[in-house]
Amino acid sequence: MNGFAAILILLGVFWTQTSALQTFVLNEPNNDYVTATMTISNEKNFADVHVRSGLYSSDTIFDYSHGYVATRLFSRNACFILKISEASIPELQEIGRLAFEKKTMKKVYSPQNVWVQFQSGNSVFGNIKDWFLYGKPIEQLCKGLPLYKLVKTEQPLLNSHSCASAGIPTILGINICEKLQKS
Repeated sequence: MNGFAAILILLGVFWTQTSALQTFVLNEPNNDYVTATMTISNEKNFADVHVRSGLYSSDTIFDYSHGYVATRLFSRNACFILKISEASIPELQEIGRLAFEKKTMKKVYSPQNVWVQFQSGNSVFGNIKDWFLYGKPIEQLCKGLPLYKLVKTEQPLLNSHSCASAGIPTILGINICEKLQKS
């Protein structure tokens, strides 16, 4: 069985590198109410993730060409922008490999989480300069919505129940939390 798994992983790495466009269905373990699809474009160097979970639905773009991740949270009617850092966001090939393994083996679960925060009231509306910086896919996702810049935190915040989840289910969770004002 270990030899079979090694062959699948090896095929996943080569498949991810050669296939121009791949789509994966990624569901939360033991949760039939959360469905997600992820499309990876190796040619355009981005991943597009759609998570459907009622009020807690989100769309996320990982644009490696421009170096940004943007998440649109439907519950907040806003977009959140995060600069990609190698320490916290896996490379596109790694995301593709994990998605391929999950699709093939149906058991892969990577509980990697990124905790980020934003300051309420510090939103902007994107202008031409922002869209050049963030790129066309992020512009299409976020145009007309308030934009919040996210800052990575090292650990979960004290009140993590007020955080929203986004990202790629079972592969990379992005937990977006509001930075609380000190009184």
